[in-house]
Amino acid sequence: MNGFDLILFDCDGVLVDSEIIAADVESKLLTEAGYPISIEEMGERFSGMTWQNILMEVERDASIPLSASLLDKSEKLLDMRLASDVQAIAGVEAAIKRIDLKRCICSNSSSARLTMMLSKVGLSQFFAPNIFSAKDLGADRVKPKPDIFLHGAKQMGASPSRCVVVEDSVHGVHAARAAGMRVIGFTGASHTYPSHADRLTDAGAETVISRMVDLPGVVAALAEWEGVA
Repeated sequence: MNGFDLILFDCDGVLVDSEIIAADVESKLLTEAGYPISIEEMGERFSGMTWQNILMEVERDASIPLSASLLDKSEKLLDMRLASDVQAIAGVEAAIKRIDLKRCICSNSSSARLTMMLSKVGLSQFFAPNIFSAKDLGADRVKPKPDIFLHGAKQMGASPSRCVVVEDSVHGVHAARAAGMRVIGFTGASHTYPSHADRLTDAGAETVISRMVDLPGVVAALAEWEGVA
């Protein structure tokens, strides 16, 4: 694979099937706070966003003042649910083993949550210590800003132009493209929705897959093709 030196994975919705759990917890909290929203709508509108940014957007959209206590309440409830329920995306371990590139994780989730989830599903061994959280860079540097992807590439000694990213969210695709990286969209997690692939493509993903078994072949194919400007 002469075209790439590094593959960067998002975590939630790409390596672990966690977005649907977050959507369940957060939709219930928002509904109780006076903003009725379904699990499906949470996934479609807010996938890839931090809970703090979701609350800010809801406040702007509905002019509903949301209690600051929702921040901590959600984090505690979600950590409990993830610790008991989160599972790896089907086929991801086999896909990782078939891709002969340096790899890392670049996520909006906290380092503590990443450690917990990856340990639970048995994926830590494939990435540690190259697991990077945007929150460690600063609250204002999360996706869709490119900072975490640029940080990951720098830490791994790779040029952004020789990186490929696997992302499930529009915000993540925007972040990767802004970093000057090529992007494969992924729609195989439980929170996917009918227009998911189209939205990832519109955001800048060069191709979209719904099965991890297809990832190694797609990475190899993109490595032979210069892609789009």
